[in-house]
Amino acid sequence: MTDLINFEALECIGLSAAMHAQLACGVADPTARPMRLVEVQRNHLLLHDGLEPRRGQASPGLMRDLQRQDEALVVGDWVLARPQDGAGGWLVVCRLLPQHQITRRLARRNSLRDLDSPADGPRQALVSNVDTALLVMGLDADFNLRRLERYLALVQLAGVAAVLVLSKADTVLPVQQAQRLAQARAVLPLGMAALALDLRRLAAAEHLAPWLRRGQTLVLLGSSGAGKTTLANTLGTAVSARLPPLPGTLLRPDCAASAPGPGQTGPVRMADRRGRHTTTVRSLRPLPGGACLIDTPGLRALRLDLADAHSLAEAFGDVARWATLCRFRDCQHRLEPGCVVREQLPQARLRNFHKLLRESGRDGLSLAERQAESARWKARSRDAELRLRAKREAGNRHGQP
Repeated sequence: MTDLINFEALECIGLSAAMHAQLACGVADPTARPMRLVEVQRNHLLLHDGLEPRRGQASPGLMRDLQRQDEALVVGDWVLARPQDGAGGWLVVCRLLPQHQITRRLARRNSLRDLDSPADGPRQALVSNVDTALLVMGLDADFNLRRLERYLALVQLAGVAAVLVLSKADTVLPVQQAQRLAQARAVLPLGMAALALDLRRLAAAEHLAPWLRRGQTLVLLGSSGAGKTTLANTLGTAVSARLPPLPGTLLRPDCAASAPGPGQTGPVRMADRRGRHTTTVRSLRPLPGGACLIDTPGLRALRLDLADAHSLAEAFGDVARWATLCRFRDCQHRLEPGCVVREQLPQARLRNFHKLLRESGRDGLSLAERQAESARWKARSRDAELRLRAKREAGNRHGQP
């Protein structure tokens, strides 16, 4: 059955060695073909078989299986699909086991109907089967080290390699560019690349060429207005210039495939230099040469999908490294004596680590427990306000003649 699979065409849309091994075991349904999910719409899926895009939908059985596992089909998934009788589309009947998934937690809507349910929101997979995350952050007002730490933790928890792309290098002075590049590198894991680029220039693609090899899948992550879609358009244009595609295609002749067109970009707000979410859906775009790029909308809320405090410490890297030297094995890196983490890490970075820990702790509480915790904090605030008011009034009385 594997002799019917066009592996060369699938490599043009990011077929990895792990996915190749799954398909090499054979496909039970002789009518099913391996495809990649390149876009998820409300009423249909957009698939790609390495030759052309196909319109499809998930089978009811597959939907039930995914719901039981608290999962869903996402951009980057590899699936098996067969033609629908008389419908002209394709029916997705199976999803191959993802190699990597970048996931987050959605905020849970408060509900009084189920006080005993977990307080954390549902897990949401953003993308699947990616090799490298390009973390895009502007050198202008978008520059934020604490947000960068959150994105770094997001990809490291997923086991995905990352490259930091500092955009809008043309908008700041060289001195400020060098300063912010040094600040960013101080929080990056050892060996992680950081580049300051003008994403509108084709030279940006040359700097990123080592990560654009055949069979590689990259995802763009960052806030709205950071330049993700600009970079996606530049990469598509630059690689196309080096490898001219056939008319009407975005791939080179030996990978003849059509793909979604270049994304639209828009101006940022002048007040805070933030974007207006011109990218509204996640979409996978094959590039000439066999790499694939997933463009994503900016994330307004990014809650990490944490299993425990240890996984967050590992994601931060330096926390896990210095924690082995703390006096107490269960050190929380707060007020304990002999805490090496507190001595070595900048205060702002350690505060952000504790903030993410608190978020994960709240995620483990039921709605009733969260309401009780909120009530305790409100009571503490009221008590503090009353003490401050009493102190002011006492001072005023003593100041009277």
